[in-house]
Amino acid sequence: MSALTLSSSSAATLRADAVVVGVAKNPAGKKASLVLAPGAEAVDKAYGGKLAATLETLGASGGEGEVTKLPAPASGVKAPLVVAVGLGTAARKDEAYDAETLRRAAGAAARALAGTKKAAFALPVVDADAVAAVSEGALLGAYAFTAYKGKTDGAKGGKDAKDAPLAEIALVGAKARDKAHKAAADRALVVAEEVHRARDLINTPANGLDPKAFAAEAKAAAKEYGLSVEVLDEKALAKGGYGGILGVGGGSAQPPRLVRIGWSHPKAKQSLALVGKGITYDSGGISLKPAGHNETMKCDMSGAAAVFSAVVAAARLGLQANVTGWLALAENMPSGSATRPGDVLTMYSGKTVEVLNTDAEGRLVLADALTRAGEEEPDAIVDVATLTGAMVLALGNRTFGIMANDDEFRGAVHEVAEEVGEDAWPMPMPAHLRKGMDSPVADIANMGERMGGGLVAGLFLKEFVPEGTPWAHLDIAGPAFNESAPFGYTPKGGTGSAVRTLVRLAERAAEGELG
Repeated sequence: MSALTLSSSSAATLRADAVVVGVAKNPAGKKASLVLAPGAEAVDKAYGGKLAATLETLGASGGEGEVTKLPAPASGVKAPLVVAVGLGTAARKDEAYDAETLRRAAGAAARALAGTKKAAFALPVVDADAVAAVSEGALLGAYAFTAYKGKTDGAKGGKDAKDAPLAEIALVGAKARDKAHKAAADRALVVAEEVHRARDLINTPANGLDPKAFAAEAKAAAKEYGLSVEVLDEKALAKGGYGGILGVGGGSAQPPRLVRIGWSHPKAKQSLALVGKGITYDSGGISLKPAGHNETMKCDMSGAAAVFSAVVAAARLGLQANVTGWLALAENMPSGSATRPGDVLTMYSGKTVEVLNTDAEGRLVLADALTRAGEEEPDAIVDVATLTGAMVLALGNRTFGIMANDDEFRGAVHEVAEEVGEDAWPMPMPAHLRKGMDSPVADIANMGERMGGGLVAGLFLKEFVPEGTPWAHLDIAGPAFNESAPFGYTPKGGTGSAVRTLVRLAERAAEGELG
């Protein structure tokens, strides 16, 4: 993880390998097409006031996330490299750049500086919110998953040297002695570290992270951060009647687990239960996925990774709330012991489910975990899952869907997601789609109408939520795993989607304002 420091030094005089400044598009009608963002003044002075013109000559447009590198002048700037990152349209004099713009710009710059030891970020930090945004963006952008890379000695110039994340981030203009600035930076560091934890888990191949190994990760974190933890193995699951989790995990040589990991505070104002889908590998089971759809299915535990990381973050931040995470862990594989299409499972709730498609397995493990979480009577329940391809078709690869049994709570979750910079959209749960899951042999089937499949999955889960408990379902199937090029602070591979939303929800619980 990159180190983060707050510096009151000038961007021009700070000793670093690079200095990052912001550049933006001038509003229409102005003579110059580029303007420098606040924070770049000292660097611009070293260029004789011509930094914007120089960048324009090099082809910089100021577009969001655009990175332009140029050598520092012979004198006036101690860093040998200047990195200009685009902020989009310039903010008016009486306005600040919004947090997500700063977050993405800082992330893009940090990614462009992979292999660098130290960079000074001289982006606009007018207040604690801006300090938080730039800190978080830079830290999130400085990420690489190298656990399975060759151990070339980076100190000797090997391949690890150029691929290693930016080692140190110095935030220019932020004041280390300002309590609000320091608190913002400290929180950003914790949140970024926990997003990285989720990313690492998601990127770990299935032969390195089965349900048992995931449970061991939870135990280790619980010991380190003072969390309670309980792991139900296959024997305990059978004794407890967790038919959904056992049914999904029955075809694998790696048995399933249900993990409860919890943070409690003696002055807790509210309680929040988080439930995560943790399919450590999803082959589809007997309803086998076609070729081309299996290669990234190590990411089907992204929901559980997000829940796990959010609970750890709540502990590290010392939030005055009771936050419990439920990790429903299983590997969905085809074998002689696997659940077959047409089988009927008896769930932990006592309801029976006809399994029409074994590739609709996430809702089965979540159903058991939702019922169990509800027994503790939390003030609200939120589940997170890479649940349906239908949600990706509806919202694309960067936006997760939000469904809920309470419109006000759904609105609150959406508001939180927007606040932290995670793209999300509220989705309906039309009652007429429930009829499609009627089964002639069981209480409900795990499949319904094909059209609106993401909404059908939400309606299925709703059946297992206690009456009267506010509940939201986040379908992160699109943004959980980025198969395209990295952008902003988002890397290729596991993204850690929903971690920041869950952490902010936990903070709202600590404030007594869940929704």
